[in-house]
Amino acid sequence: MAGGVISGNSKAYPGELTCKVFITCLVAACGGLIFGYDIGISGGVTSMTPFLKEFFPDVYKKESEIKASSNQYCKFNSATLTMFTSSLYLAALLASCVASFVTKACGRKISMLVGGITFCVGALLNGIAVNVWMLIVGRILLGIGIGFANQSVPLYLSEVAPYKWRGACNVLFQLSITVGILVANAVNYGFAQIKGGWGWRLSLGGAIVPAIIFIIGSLTLADTPNSLIQRGKLQEAKERLLKIRGVDNVDEEFNDLVEASEQSKKIKSPWLNLLKRKYRPQVFFAIVIPFFQQLTGMNVFMFYAPVLFKTMGFGDNASLLSALITGAVNTLATIVSILLVDKFGRRFWFLQGGIQMFVMQIVITGAIAFKFGFNGNPGELEKWYSILVVLAICIYIAGFAWSWGPLGWLVPSEIFPLEIRSAAQSVNVSVNMIFTFFIAQIFLQMLCALRFFLFVFFMIWVVLMTIVIYLYLPETKGIPIEEMAGIWKEHWYWKRFVPVADEEMADVKDTKKDEDKN
Repeated sequence: MAGGVISGNSKAYPGELTCKVFITCLVAACGGLIFGYDIGISGGVTSMTPFLKEFFPDVYKKESEIKASSNQYCKFNSATLTMFTSSLYLAALLASCVASFVTKACGRKISMLVGGITFCVGALLNGIAVNVWMLIVGRILLGIGIGFANQSVPLYLSEVAPYKWRGACNVLFQLSITVGILVANAVNYGFAQIKGGWGWRLSLGGAIVPAIIFIIGSLTLADTPNSLIQRGKLQEAKERLLKIRGVDNVDEEFNDLVEASEQSKKIKSPWLNLLKRKYRPQVFFAIVIPFFQQLTGMNVFMFYAPVLFKTMGFGDNASLLSALITGAVNTLATIVSILLVDKFGRRFWFLQGGIQMFVMQIVITGAIAFKFGFNGNPGELEKWYSILVVLAICIYIAGFAWSWGPLGWLVPSEIFPLEIRSAAQSVNVSVNMIFTFFIAQIFLQMLCALRFFLFVFFMIWVVLMTIVIYLYLPETKGIPIEEMAGIWKEHWYWKRFVPVADEEMADVKDTKKDEDKN
C-alpha cells in the first residue's frame, strides 16, 4: 500500500493507560470545549432574529424583505456579519505564534492557563456587548485564548499518553471540541425560546462556563516530562514519567527523552530549523493536513449550520434543531474514532472518511441543485426533502468526525521531533486558523456567487486530499513519539529527504563546529 510503511525498529516502552493518565488526558482535553463552544455558538446567534436586528440591521432588513419566492442563496451575505465570525480565527493565528515561545519556555500548562483566562474575558465582553465593535474585540480575545489552547493541548496529550494509546488520548481533544459544539447548539436552541429576545446574550456569555472548566482543569495538571526535561528539571521529569506510566522502571524512555532534549537545545532557532531538508516530511504535513481539514467544507456546516438550514427554507427553530442533531452526530462519531483509531490506524480513517464525505457531498449538491437551482427559489420544501438533506449532512459529518476532524490534530502533534515540536505545532495551528478565517470570511459571499456549485468546490478538494494521504502519509499507529523519525526513512518518497545514520552524525558534528566557533 502506497505510503503505508511502518518502522519495524521502533522501541516498545513499558506503560499502560492507567486511570490517572486517562483522567489527566480528559482534563487537558477540556481545552477543546472552548473551541467547540465558540464554533457552535457563533452560527446559532447569527441566525437569531433579535441578534441580527440589534447588531446587523442590514442583514435583518434583507432577510425580512426576501420572500420565499426570491433568491435564498444571498440573504445572509454581509461582510460585517462574516467578520464577526471570522475575526476570532485571525487572532488565534497570531496568538499561536506567541504561544509557541510560551509553551517552550514556560511549559504546556502555562499556555493552557493563558488560553483559558483570555477566552473567559472575551466571553464576558461578548455577553455584555452593546455594539458591533465590542462583539469583535470580544471575538479577538476569544481567538487569543483558542490560539494558546490549540497550540498546547495536542502537544500535552501526545507527550503524556502511552504510545500504544496516544491516538485515543489525543482524539479526546477533538471529542471535547464536538461536545462543545453540541452543548452550544443545545444552548442556542433553548435560549432562542426566551421571550424578549435577549437569549443571545446568554448564548455568548455562556462561553465563560467552558473557559472556567478549562482554567480549573489546567491548574490541577502537572506539566509533561518532555517539557520538564526541556527546562532542565530532570528529577521532577523522571518522577512525573514514573507516575504517568505506572511502572517501576522508565529508564529507557527517560534516557531517550533526555537525549532528544539535548539535541533540541543545540538548535538555536527552531523556526529556521524547520527549513532543513530532513524536516521536509513533518513540515509538509504540518501545512497540508490543517489546510485540507478546512477545505473539507466541514466548518461551513459547523459555523453556519443554522444559517445554512435557514437558507434551505427551515424555520428559525427548525434550523437550530437541525444543527443540534448534526452536533450530536458529530460527537457520537468522534467517540467511534477514540475507540478504533489505534486499532485500524490513521491512514484507514483518513481514506475511509474521505470517500464517505465525497459521496455525501454528491448527494447534498444534487439535492440543493434539484430544489434551489440557479435562481435560489425552492418553492415549498416537502418533508421528505428536509429529511434527505439533514440525513446526508449527518452522514457527511460522521465521515469527518471519525477521520479528518480528530486526525487533523493527532497526526501533526505526534510526528514532530522535540527540537522543532513547539514551532511546528504553531505552523500547524497557524495554517488551520488561516484557512478557518478564510472559509468563515468568504463562505456567505461564495454561496451567493456560486450557488450549489460551492459544494462542488469542496468536493474537488476532498478527492485531492484523499489521494495525497494515500500516496504520502505513512502509518504512525503504535510508534513511540520519540521514535517517529524512522517512518520517513522507509517511505518510498520521503526517504530521499531524511538522512541515514552517517549523514545524521555528520550533521551533529557540523552543529558542534558551529557552536565551537561561536
